[in-house]
Order: sequence, then structure tokens, then C-alpha cells
Amino acid sequence: MELKSGDVVMLKSGGCPLTVADVDGDNIECIWLGEEGDLFRETLPRAVLELALVIPHDDEDESEEDEAEEHDDEEEHKSKVA
Repeated sequence: MELKSGDVVMLKSGGCPLTVADVDGDNIECIWLGEEGDLFRETLPRAVLELALVIPHDDEDESEEDEAEEHDDEEEHKSKVA
């Protein structure tokens, strides 16, 4: 598995997503935010990590905007009909 800075990984045993900060051979420096917003940094062996499945946040924002536009279009249509 080829990793580079910026990749999002997870421990094979589970847990929260980690962002790869640096790769030095089989030592992968990862950073992540704790539940209370604290920043953590730890170097982990490559063998305990796997790439995480990440859903881009932009898609969520666009779908919310699309729903808002559809709602506005419906309201405009109702006002024209009435």
C-alpha cells in the first residue's frame, strides 16, 4: 500500500480517521482530532494502517444547496399559481 501526505487512513482495528502527515519508510506519522478538538500526532507502523473510505464533504454541501433550490422553486411556483 503506497501512502503519501494527505491520505486518510484508519487503524485496521478500527477507530477514527487519521490523516497522514509524513511517510518515512514503514513509519507513518499521522494526525487526528480527538473528540474535544485536541490535535494528536503519532508515528505508527504501516502494517497497522489501511486506507479509509472517505466521502467528500463538498458533495454533501451541493446536495443541501440543490434541496434548498428545489424548495425555493416549489414556493415560487405555488405563489404564481395562487
